[in-house]
Amino acid sequence: MRAHSPSQSATRGSILVAVLWCLALLSVVVVSVLHTARQDLRLARHQGDMVQARYLAIAGIERAKAALFEDLRQRRRASRPANDALGDSPDIFRDVALGRGRFSVIQPGSPADAPRHGVADESGRLDINVVQTNELLRLPGMTHDVAIAILDWRDPDSVAGPGGAEADYYGSLNPPRLPRNGPFQTLRELMMVRGITRERMSGDGGQPGWNVLLGLGAGSPNVNAAGEQRVDLRSADERSLANVRGFNQDIARAIVARRGREEFRSLLDLLDLTPAPPSGGPGNPGGRPPNPGQPDVFNPGGGGGGPRLVSQDLLIDVADLLTTGDNDNAQGRININSAPAEVLACLDGIDLTAAQSLVAHRQSVGGFSHPVALLRAPGMTVDRLKPILGRLTADSDTWRILAEGTVPDRDTRFRVEEVVRIDLTRCTTLSHREDDL
Repeated sequence: MRAHSPSQSATRGSILVAVLWCLALLSVVVVSVLHTARQDLRLARHQGDMVQARYLAIAGIERAKAALFEDLRQRRRASRPANDALGDSPDIFRDVALGRGRFSVIQPGSPADAPRHGVADESGRLDINVVQTNELLRLPGMTHDVAIAILDWRDPDSVAGPGGAEADYYGSLNPPRLPRNGPFQTLRELMMVRGITRERMSGDGGQPGWNVLLGLGAGSPNVNAAGEQRVDLRSADERSLANVRGFNQDIARAIVARRGREEFRSLLDLLDLTPAPPSGGPGNPGGRPPNPGQPDVFNPGGGGGGPRLVSQDLLIDVADLLTTGDNDNAQGRININSAPAEVLACLDGIDLTAAQSLVAHRQSVGGFSHPVALLRAPGMTVDRLKPILGRLTADSDTWRILAEGTVPDRDTRFRVEEVVRIDLTRCTTLSHREDDL
């Protein structure tokens, strides 16, 4: 057997070492490639789950829109006012299975550990573009400086109110910004206003957050519960007024007579309505009431001397059929059938105790047919209701929907929030968000 020379053995040893190093490097490369491929696969699966969760959330949004449309259709058919029936409906909004995932519609602002499943009525909140200083100051945790800063942000001028903030302040921030000097576009925009923090928006110390007490864009159609145009006390002719359910010719004539001397500013003015003078003149000579045997109660704002023609009960029964305004979609009115006590307590003359009493009465009677029906609530009087009646409604067409899609395999979740306006012909999306909800 031929022996190898030392140089040949050394060469072969070097080659073997090189081969082993190559194998080791290749192993490292293969392991790295496999690890990267595994990571890419996991990321691809996660991205796929996120896409599915997103579309599950969108399915929840569409489910809520369909439910709102059906609720509106049924309400119009039954002449029922808007209420909070869809505010907590777990039977139709909780863990709805779809494909390999599920979706839920969650009441915005409800506790994370015990969420309510439903939609939020934007008319149950204070509209941030309509609310005034005195109402803002009654919000839990609100300060004067923050309230003025909110008004400065939305007003058209660049002059800061006492304690407020305008361009000089916002321009000094890092990064700088400018106030909108116009209506808020989203509720989230409030976070840009000086003094507003995440804690104030979400709530702390057992107090509800401003995110559930403030809203944006809510409308109140000037139609009755059946969806029909109301009769305008300021312009309707005598025949139209007489055809109102519960009215008669005497009431219609008295309304037209009063209108010639004094404008109807509120439906509550009807409680002072007295018969029109027989001659159609400004008074009733001799002061004798048209209906003998009834008390003669003279009211200068009515048609003349005589008894009141419209009782409180009659006014409550017909209030939803009448109007003293021509605004087809009055913005910012508060729905007395869905507003929490903390929102009602922001109104003039209503403290938190009175607001809680109104909510308790609302729950006991199943809701109010019209804001005038508040007169049947304990403690409510005509003098107390009259200044705030124009801020109230029993209808709503604007809703906030928060939907969450879930793919259970890896517990992937995605949330979508929309504010929508619903009527019997269309659904209009006022805002849409898909971020850290």
